[in-house]
Amino acid sequence: MDADPVEIRVLGCLIEKQRTTPDTYPLTLNSLRLACNQATNREPVVEYDEETIRDALQRLWRREWARLASGQGSRSVKYRQLVEDTLGLAGDEISILCVLMLRGPQTPGELKQRSDRLHPFGELADVEETLGRLISRDFVARLERRPGQKEERYAQLLGGEVDDTVEPVAPRPVLARDPLEERVAALEAEVAALRAALTDLGL
Repeated sequence: MDADPVEIRVLGCLIEKQRTTPDTYPLTLNSLRLACNQATNREPVVEYDEETIRDALQRLWRREWARLASGQGSRSVKYRQLVEDTLGLAGDEISILCVLMLRGPQTPGELKQRSDRLHPFGELADVEETLGRLISRDFVARLERRPGQKEERYAQLLGGEVDDTVEPVAPRPVLARDPLEERVAALEAEVAALRAALTDLGL
């Protein structure tokens, strides 16, 4: 599979919002742009315009990974993801892929923590079992440990093979981000998406 980074970001956002804010899903183009360009829960942070996202949606449509889906009584064009059905993914599998699409390579511990809003995993072993299924289907790859790393990391393969030889531009200290601040920032982004959706409806 060789989806490009924009397709991966758009698809990841559709999956995330379907599970975390179902009342605003499917997403308008503007809401999807805001979701793609969030400063939190995204690696890397991007700034896509609507034309870039629209082009990616057309490519996802051809893959049968996304489609148009206008809501009941809606005057705006909206979009939903189809990849869950197209690839035959279970809820735990699509949730792990979603985090990897939005956050890049992760350890099992990071995946367990960051997928909590998408699919609650009881134990770390549950995450590892899900990863094993995804690896067997060539949707996820286990990366080689870098010098000094204690845990293995995993990456999604919907965008093709992963080049893990490039070091992150600016590794973030573990204690640099307050979980409460992260939650507030995520809520602010969701409120902005809701306002954009209301604007699209002319309310």
